Amino acid sequence: MLKNKKILLGITGSIAAYKTAALVRLLIKAGAEVKIVMTPAAMNFVSALTLSTLSKNQVLSDLAENNSWSNHVMLGRWADVMLVAPLSCNTLAKMAHGICDNLFTAVYLSATCPVIAVPAMDEDMWHHASTKNNLQIIQGFGNAVIPVENGELASGLTGDGRMAEPETILKRLEAFFFGQNQLLEKKILVTAGPTYEALDPVRFIGNHSSGKMGIAIAAECKKRGAVVTLILGPSGEEIPAGLQVIRVKSAEEMFNACMSVFDHTDIAVMSAAVADYTPVNIATDKIKKSEDIFSVELKKTKDILKHLGTIKKEGQLLAGFALETTDERNNALKKLAEKNADLIVLNSLNDSGAGFSGDTNKITIFDKNGGEQHFDTKSKKEVAVDIVNTIIHLYYA
Repeated sequence: MLKNKKILLGITGSIAAYKTAALVRLLIKAGAEVKIVMTPAAMNFVSALTLSTLSKNQVLSDLAENNSWSNHVMLGRWADVMLVAPLSCNTLAKMAHGICDNLFTAVYLSATCPVIAVPAMDEDMWHHASTKNNLQIIQGFGNAVIPVENGELASGLTGDGRMAEPETILKRLEAFFFGQNQLLEKKILVTAGPTYEALDPVRFIGNHSSGKMGIAIAAECKKRGAVVTLILGPSGEEIPAGLQVIRVKSAEEMFNACMSVFDHTDIAVMSAAVADYTPVNIATDKIKKSEDIFSVELKKTKDILKHLGTIKKEGQLLAGFALETTDERNNALKKLAEKNADLIVLNSLNDSGAGFSGDTNKITIFDKNGGEQHFDTKSKKEVAVDIVNTIIHLYYA
């Protein structure tokens, strides 16, 4: 599973660093190529000579050594994944707050590859509020965390804080690389953001959608090997590299863009907040303030999800979203049936941490087979993982 995979192992200052010799041996035996970068504190716990012998690569710890510069940028670009094991409480805080004071943190902050962290610390440190906060921060950045285990600690206590065993880490890495290929070459359409329905050359009817949720879903699909087309309404959010992006403004433009690619799509995820109505007439000039009461005649926009539900072919999967404020569950189930969707992602404006613009969401997923999954409030990147996992499970069922 790890044959020819490039793994950059970051080792920080924890007594659990002694386990990294066994971890490197397992990685090499699994066929991986391993390069190692250590913090100065880590070198107090495990020998660089031992690790360089096992990895067959020079272990790096200084930004400059013997008049030679360690290229931290290229290290982070070389790797398929950066594995931080063990991750100490101190280095966790640096990762969370962007402190760059050694080679390891320089590599981490410039890495373009996924990062998997394996914490190790004493129980009281592990349960401290600042540690929990820092873990949430780095997970919000998109980093994965392999949980600590319960057992004997260096302090002599028994409790939470042990670094996961090398065999456990190896299995998680294998699952990570397998997960990257679950959607390999699948063509996926994702819509995101709002639509703006013009009233005149300067005004429009719109909503507060930022596009963050849909962009996160598109990025997660891309990470798992898919060829992703993102149809994006007006949004100022940063777009991850590697996505094919079609920019639109109105509901009509979004409908036409979806129709242009849907026939060749394996999976479609309709997460955009498309306007239900659009003005019948659009003024050619700016509307002046004159009347005390001003009325606008509206007409229904084309129902993109429903139309795709009527034309989808066998083998295509269609997912929709339902943002509700009342009778949420029944409205979501009604939408699932009426739109002929395979699954509906429900979020409610009544739930704290859910809805437009924010960085978190809370969802429930209903599928055509009667499945109902409830998820806690999470970052939108984590929610995207839950949604994509559910889509994959249903697609291959």
